[in-house]
Amino acid sequence: MSSELKTLKDKLDYTFKNEEYLLVALTHSSYANEAKLRESNERQEFLGDAVLSLVVSSYLFQRYRMAEGDLTRVRASIVCEKSLCGFAEEIGLGQALLLGKGEEQTGGRERPSILADAFEALIAAIYLDGGLGAAENFIHPFAEHTLGGEPQPGVSDYKTLLQEIVQKNPGEQLSYRLASETGPDHDKCFVAEVLLNSNVIGKGQGRSKKAAEQDAARQALELMGH
Repeated sequence: MSSELKTLKDKLDYTFKNEEYLLVALTHSSYANEAKLRESNERQEFLGDAVLSLVVSSYLFQRYRMAEGDLTRVRASIVCEKSLCGFAEEIGLGQALLLGKGEEQTGGRERPSILADAFEALIAAIYLDGGLGAAENFIHPFAEHTLGGEPQPGVSDYKTLLQEIVQKNPGEQLSYRLASETGPDHDKCFVAEVLLNSNVIGKGQGRSKKAAEQDAARQALELMGH
């Protein structure tokens, strides 16, 4: 195993049962043609594109209250080539790709289109190997990172909405507290709780304290039927 592949596998936070899916995801058509391999990552890219769209659409639908046009716009910001290229760079995907000599010599490892396509092929690899749940676990952090944990234009500010509801009942006190903080500095995971008086009514997580509090407020609103 190359050091680049080992580094990539360490960053994926996912263990493949069948690593053939991963190897196909890393195989660019230029390498497949030169090595006379039967398959490149193009078919998996096709599937990964569909899985990515479904997972991000579901994520946005469940997390944010926004009109269809806003949902479409925000989804596009997550699944566009620029974002996917950035995600690929975060995990060092380009360094682990199998490229033909021509692509290698002309900077293929840094080419946005190649990186974005390979990232989609990687999503398909995880989906094929571990199912939709595994793909969701892989994609969600990237989606949340892109959104920054803050309400988007056209999206409800859950903390404000919850506060407005609670204020209708004089004497009720709303507060937030940090329940846990895990992970290295560059990849923190915060868990926050929202309390009504002294009772926990929602618990959420995010890559910032604000994002975790928003998620906690969102869950509290769901439990309250809003």
